Amino acid sequence: MSDVISIKQKRYQKELKYEKKMLRELSLTEIKHQMNFCFGKMIDNARKKIIEEACVDYAIEAFLLGAKYSRFGYYGETMDAANKRCQHEEKRLIDEFYDYFLNWGKVKINDVSYDELYIASEHYIHTFWQEGFIKGEKRYKLRLH
Repeated sequence: MSDVISIKQKRYQKELKYEKKMLRELSLTEIKHQMNFCFGKMIDNARKKIIEEACVDYAIEAFLLGAKYSRFGYYGETMDAANKRCQHEEKRLIDEFYDYFLNWGKVKINDVSYDELYIASEHYIHTFWQEGFIKGEKRYKLRLH
């Protein structure tokens, strides 16, 4: 006789399985390239390793968030409408990343303004959200979910 599994556990297992499949679509070189594109002039070599780890973590979170909401795109919703659904979660990711950058990155204020840093953080997170959305929607269309 098999074990009894609750619905919460089953959903959690299914979500983990989907996230593992989606992470195969994301490469570390893409993340590093985007990090250099968004924050290249803001990061000095001494703090690059600390910021790089955070960039990878937050890129993965944003990618998986986009992939999670790609289901709505498969059912006919536009990317903007799906983004409005998760606007609160994406905003939280952006704010956490920005705070991390300010506290651990110790950005030189002379070189970069706070607004410029926030806009770069917002662009970075949103780019990976879009990438996750597009790749997740593609997986749904190919019935690989």
